[in-house]
Amino acid sequence: MLRRLYQWVLKLAAGPKAEPALFAVSFAESSFFPIPPDVMLAPMALARPERAWRYALVCTLASLLGAAAGYAIGAFAFDLIGERIISLFGYAGKEEELRAIYERYGLWFTLVAGFTPVPFKLVTIVSGAMSYSFLPFIAACAVTRGARFFLVAWLFKTFGPTLAPVIERRIGMVSLALVAAVVGAVILVRFIH
Repeated sequence: MLRRLYQWVLKLAAGPKAEPALFAVSFAESSFFPIPPDVMLAPMALARPERAWRYALVCTLASLLGAAAGYAIGAFAFDLIGERIISLFGYAGKEEELRAIYERYGLWFTLVAGFTPVPFKLVTIVSGAMSYSFLPFIAACAVTRGARFFLVAWLFKTFGPTLAPVIERRIGMVSLALVAAVVGAVILVRFIH
């Protein structure tokens, strides 16, 4: 089923209504949909490099709205909907573990998870379920999701077809390496001071 969804999303990226579809996928991925918008963003930025930044902005804004929806699911409908979404992604029975991670790392968890292959909907739903402060949550989402989508747009706009197959297959690893570099820099700065 995931393979079919993936192919469907790729087909949307090449269609005449690609930009509204990109918005819809970005919104849905932040709250319940399994396919990340990078799958659409990358080929769209590659096909129309002059619109790469616009596409990244569309992804970011839609993802923020989706994050707010995911937060609402967690805050107001966790038992009814949130638990089902979490179990759909293989985290059934691990709600307490997610809560413990979130209680300990909160903002850092949101920043790192929003940039890596961790399903972002888990972060948004758990944030709402834990009544994490909404403004810091949405600010962290804006930073992390914006950085991720603008990075994808920049990579495909800058390196185009040369690196597209490599980046597409390894976007999770590229994201993880960048997060590791940022976290390392923060630790280094704290250690030096």
